[in-house]
Amino acid sequence: MTVILGYTLEELREEVVSLGLERYRADQILNWVYKKGVTDFSLMTNISKRDRQVLAERFSFHTLQMIDKVEAPDSVKYLFKTEDGHTVETVLIKERDHLTLCVSSQVGCAVGCSFCATARDGLLRNLRTEEIIDQFIQVQKDSPQRIRNVVFMGMGEPLANYENVRKAVKVMISPWGLDLSKRRVSVSTSGIISQLKKMAQDPVMRELNLAVSINAPSQELRERIMPISKTNPLHELMEVLYQYPYPPDRRIMLEYVLIEKVNDEPEHALQLAQLLKGNPKKFKVNLIPYNPDPELPYRRPPLERVYRFQKILWDNGISTFVRFSKGVQVFGACGQLRSRRTSVVKW
Repeated sequence: MTVILGYTLEELREEVVSLGLERYRADQILNWVYKKGVTDFSLMTNISKRDRQVLAERFSFHTLQMIDKVEAPDSVKYLFKTEDGHTVETVLIKERDHLTLCVSSQVGCAVGCSFCATARDGLLRNLRTEEIIDQFIQVQKDSPQRIRNVVFMGMGEPLANYENVRKAVKVMISPWGLDLSKRRVSVSTSGIISQLKKMAQDPVMRELNLAVSINAPSQELRERIMPISKTNPLHELMEVLYQYPYPPDRRIMLEYVLIEKVNDEPEHALQLAQLLKGNPKKFKVNLIPYNPDPELPYRRPPLERVYRFQKILWDNGISTFVRFSKGVQVFGACGQLRSRRTSVVKW
């Protein structure tokens, strides 16, 4: 059996025709799945019983098994098991007037940021398109409110799994799919230069919200805490971002995790301002106070250090915002995603 969620509309049309059914059956199936939330052929009443039987013998709807769910006031963390026994996490973030789903794109991560708990597990494999979409489908079924925003900020580096992420994005933004606005889908990357160049030329991907984890204002420091900078130098990364084809009203989000006495000194803020002086209006800086993990040697800076850093950037004409991560209580915040963290933290 193959999973429906891994198909585009055109691919599914070809598949149902190969089974002897009419092309439009694919349109009906995806309408049931993505518009009505139905993942049972027996309930698709505008398809004949015979055709439903043929389809049920060929296709399934889910590839992930939900094995745990932990709720906090600001978020819900879901733990899913893949068919080959791995675990991946998805976090539903409760915003003031909408829901945002933080999806994983890989099992583990190979980037190796020294401050990130997820990276300690290394990379096991890429998630397939259907495994990415199934995170959305299952969480949406569990939520009474429509999920309007998706962020690829869960486990993994999305641009290292480019083709599967691209296809999942196509399902998300297409009218026949989840029909989300491109401006409500965000891709967060550690800055793989070759893939960012590819994304900039890709009509499916280039209009998405782009968030890039900078985390350091110099090559030396960034290389120390983000080893990927050795092969993706900071100055080359910034050149690509300066040239990224956004219209004037769009800004690239630069994510900067503030770690006490590592990258949060005034000199670091001044260096970051210098890095962005070529076109500060092209960027928006999100300062994220570090989310501590008991197995890592880093600490969250006091608020006065966070706001001092922010003020220096504002004084240099750079739009800068402090983002306190949702999901801390369920170890589902930035850099905390690890499959074994399934219990609520008691503060």
